[in-house]
Amino acid sequence: MKTLNEKVIAVVGVSEDVFKYGHRIFKSMIEEGYNVYGINPRGGKILGKDIYKGLSGMPSAPDIVITVVKPEITLSVVEECNKLGVKEIWMQPGSDSAAAIELAQKYGMSVTHHSCIMLANGIW
Repeated sequence: MKTLNEKVIAVVGVSEDVFKYGHRIFKSMIEEGYNVYGINPRGGKILGKDIYKGLSGMPSAPDIVITVVKPEITLSVVEECNKLGVKEIWMQPGSDSAAAIELAQKYGMSVTHHSCIMLANGIW
């Protein structure tokens, strides 16, 4: 199984607002050298990186998706992950819901929730 630093990572909910966790997670992962892509429906550039409007716009499907969005958006992200064959999703605290967790598990995804990926991996 690939370690986090060997995976293609998508952060859904990247923000230009430096105080939001979507921005902080994206920035820290870039600084640590992870292969990370940002997702925000507005697109554009953040921290000098192209931001994709959706997971399907990425050059290839990610190995893991990190959600930093409202729970109802996470539910639609799970649907998109399923269509793309993504097998791992990490729902940051506040982005998870029972419905999203259940749906991801129904699709056979490895789901992590109620835990910060940055703390769990010693990045912060």
